[in-house]
Amino acid sequence: MNTGRFAPSPTGPLHFGSLVTAVASYVDARSKGGEWLVRMEDLDTPRNVPGADMDILHTLEHFGFEWNGPVLYQSTRINAYRRALDRLRRGGHAYPCSCTRTTTEPCTCTSGSRWRVRFPGDDFTVFRSDGIFAYQLAVVVDDAYQGITDVVRGADLLDSTPRQVHLQHLLGLPTPYYRHVPLVVNDKGEKLSKQTLAPALDLTRRNELLDQAFRFLRLPPSQRAELFP
Repeated sequence: MNTGRFAPSPTGPLHFGSLVTAVASYVDARSKGGEWLVRMEDLDTPRNVPGADMDILHTLEHFGFEWNGPVLYQSTRINAYRRALDRLRRGGHAYPCSCTRTTTEPCTCTSGSRWRVRFPGDDFTVFRSDGIFAYQLAVVVDDAYQGITDVVRGADLLDSTPRQVHLQHLLGLPTPYYRHVPLVVNDKGEKLSKQTLAPALDLTRRNELLDQAFRFLRLPPSQRAELFP
């Protein structure tokens, strides 16, 4: 069965760019008779905003999204990420690093609190120096755990896809089918995000915003009427 997911971070309210991504993944899963899961990517604790997770879930419900099963919080999955990192270390695929992010590749470290995975031309972090498991590792482990078959997300994550496929191969995990949708930008050409002060979704404009999201994605109005009555 086709299984998709939407995986926001609880760092603030959803904005229109979030809605577009959610709609894209939801339509992709439901149009195939598949399941759609919600995962809360709350590992980056310094950036989490108290109560943002419940606000996100309330917003999704208000807009008419229906997800399968319970919401998975990454903060409950630390042991799974630790086991994956141990496997990478035992296989010689990960190494400790003390370099700053600006250090020229390739890294020649033999010690440090950060762990990185070897990747042609661009080694990347899987365990941060502040003790937090990195997005790249956590998302790969959780996609496999939840049986995700199709990932629909923004084009800003295109660069992450080869890294995640690499980790899947190293860990013996299945690779989902990836699709990337165009980014929604503001008047300055910047991606809508919390960093660019994108406004939160206005719940009183539900139908209008859903229509805009479907037009942005060039999806037929018939699907809008069917999935979001």
